[in-house]
Amino acid sequence: MSPAASAADAVELRALAENYAHGADRGDKDAFLSAFHPDARLIVFTNTDDDEPRSVREGHEALSAIPEMLRRYDKTFHFVGNHRYTVDGDTASGEVYCIAHHLTTDADGATDFVMLIRYLDSYRRDPGGSWRIAEREVRPDWTESRRC
Repeated sequence: MSPAASAADAVELRALAENYAHGADRGDKDAFLSAFHPDARLIVFTNTDDDEPRSVREGHEALSAIPEMLRRYDKTFHFVGNHRYTVDGDTASGEVYCIAHHLTTDADGATDFVMLIRYLDSYRRDPGGSWRIAEREVRPDWTESRRC
């Protein structure tokens, strides 16, 4: 938490990351979308240093496909870790760390595709005064596959 973020702001901003992770892992589209403004953008990069995104989804309609898309895995588990925020009035920026597990089972056992991610976020308050994600960049620092 930066000095510019009040304790209340930091709690509310962190809850967005938790709603995102919960919605993704439980296939709960409403929880997932609750983290975003209706016109929010999700920009996914293959690697942290890439200049061009792999995909861009804009708006709730496009974002609502993500929890369903994750159902191709038998299970997912997004663990939210470090978080930092800078607040400037009704806008904020932040960086959130996440370890995301994606489990696929087969006749020989299971494979866990693990992504170590930094989410680079822009936030703004909605008309009711609640924080929402305006833009999220998904920047994987590295990935690995583990045989379970």
